[in-house]
Amino acid sequence: MPHLNRRRMSAALATVAAVLTLGAATSSQAQGARDPGAEQFVQASAQKVIGILADKGLSEAQKEAAFHRAIDELADVPKITNFVLGKYARSITPEQKARFTPAFRAYAESVYRNRLDDYHGEVLKVTGSTVRKPGDVIVTTQITGGHNAQPVDVAWRVLGGSGGWKAVDVQFKGVWLAITQQQDFVSTIDNAHGNIDVLVAQLQRDAKRPPSSR
Repeated sequence: MPHLNRRRMSAALATVAAVLTLGAATSSQAQGARDPGAEQFVQASAQKVIGILADKGLSEAQKEAAFHRAIDELADVPKITNFVLGKYARSITPEQKARFTPAFRAYAESVYRNRLDDYHGEVLKVTGSTVRKPGDVIVTTQITGGHNAQPVDVAWRVLGGSGGWKAVDVQFKGVWLAITQQQDFVSTIDNAHGNIDVLVAQLQRDAKRPPSSR
């Protein structure tokens, strides 16, 4: 009987191990799978942004207004605004937030527009996606056309699902902008002994600077 129990125990352990292995493999496959919904969102929304910048028929004022609307469709601006404040998002006062939000919005739009304008592309094509976890997807794209001699790789991190998607970060030349901005902003506020208004003033100045000096 002891020998039989050992055999049964060994068989049970083998079964458990097989189930765990299968579960791990399934989880890994799900995590690495592509997400068609996220890809379709980026294809449509990011292409719209690229198209606006490449449209030579728009005046500068029309292009700026259209770009502003397209960013609202593409990005979760409130979430990004909160994210880039890092640890200071927990302590910022409503009055400070009211000053920071429009300053960051103007600065961020100028940065994103300048980055995309640098590529002078006209066509964006999704090349794949990776599910980090359900509702959190990295979508890879290439921008071509215009003055681009070679396709330019741009990645987009989008959050959401069947109820809709929104971008929360974009990667140019291997650098995630929102993450970099958070590091820079927190450092600026730290150096100002926690005075967020110093960062607000800096963002307002930077948003007005010509692209070549940024």
